[in-house]
Amino acid sequence: MKFFQQRLGAKLFLSYLAVVMAGALALMLAVMLIAPYSYARHMMTDETGTAMPMMGRGMGLGQGQNAQSGQGLGLANFRAGIFEAVTYATLAAITVAVVASFILSRRIVAPLRAMMSASQHISAGHYDERVQVSGSDELAQLAGHFNQMAGQLEQTENLRRRLLGDVSHELRTPLTGIKGYMEGLIDGVLPATPETFQQVYQEADRLGRLVEDLQELSRVESRAYEMEIRPVNAANLVQTAARRLAHQFQAKNTQLALELPPDSLQILADEDRIIQVLTNLAGNALQYTPAGGKVTISITTPDGFACFTITDTGIGIPPDQLKRIFDRFYRVDKSRSRQAGGGSGIGLTIARHIIETHGGQIWAESAGVGQGSSFHFTLPLA
Repeated sequence: MKFFQQRLGAKLFLSYLAVVMAGALALMLAVMLIAPYSYARHMMTDETGTAMPMMGRGMGLGQGQNAQSGQGLGLANFRAGIFEAVTYATLAAITVAVVASFILSRRIVAPLRAMMSASQHISAGHYDERVQVSGSDELAQLAGHFNQMAGQLEQTENLRRRLLGDVSHELRTPLTGIKGYMEGLIDGVLPATPETFQQVYQEADRLGRLVEDLQELSRVESRAYEMEIRPVNAANLVQTAARRLAHQFQAKNTQLALELPPDSLQILADEDRIIQVLTNLAGNALQYTPAGGKVTISITTPDGFACFTITDTGIGIPPDQLKRIFDRFYRVDKSRSRQAGGGSGIGLTIARHIIETHGGQIWAESAGVGQGSSFHFTLPLA
């Protein structure tokens, strides 16, 4: 019985069978009810509509001929009665079958009509539209997938709106600064000194870096770039990223430790892109680690993958924000602006897309605020 509840074909078969059985039952009942009365009425009348005479036992020769004629007429009347009964019974069976087909077809077609109506609402921009899921057959599974698709569309639309708001906010901040400095110079409030021009230049440079980050994010998300994935030495990638950040670590008096495997570990990766990811993650760890802290980059090889881990002793990440840490423009510390060294909030998003394009995974871990954090990503071994 469970099989018939989970299969649309079985439901259609049962509906057809129910219609046939309903029609057959109506036919049998109609014949049983109509046939006796129809047969009796035709047997009591002749072809001209007059009553047939009763025939006794003592009939003569002529009466015998009349008997044979009466028997022929009785057989014709019998056939007419049965034909009339079957005709009415067939009409009754067809009526019952049509009604049963209408009811059953409505029950089967109702989910499709609901999905059609919901799809029209979604196409009009109402992404919160959903259909009711009942049962476990193919139509119910289709309704479930339809709701998942609608949910993803709604999430995409929300991300699009949030992206527009975040981009406008990020662009407005440096533009407002540039406009303020220029108005001060025009009105004579600010002196035309190298320091003032340096502030204007910093705001313009900040705006330019934001535009470059957005262009990079667009290329990464649309995969409008070529990957040169080949065997590379994992330790060399970490050492290259460490050399690029060595001056910044020294300037902030923060220790950078490397824990690399002793053997030459080969991975399949695009060298430039993975160095970009390592530089981004280590740079973020440096920004959120106070002076005198420590950032460690290590490599392990669990389950046939190379796992890169960047651990810091910084401000940490609240557990409820770990899932959102890779969202566009998301910052753990809302008070840290881009100008204050907080970044644009899309570096981790770019890193996630690069790692996923390599067939790896990236995630963050933290014990809580003030207890540091760890970023992990995996890459396939060569």
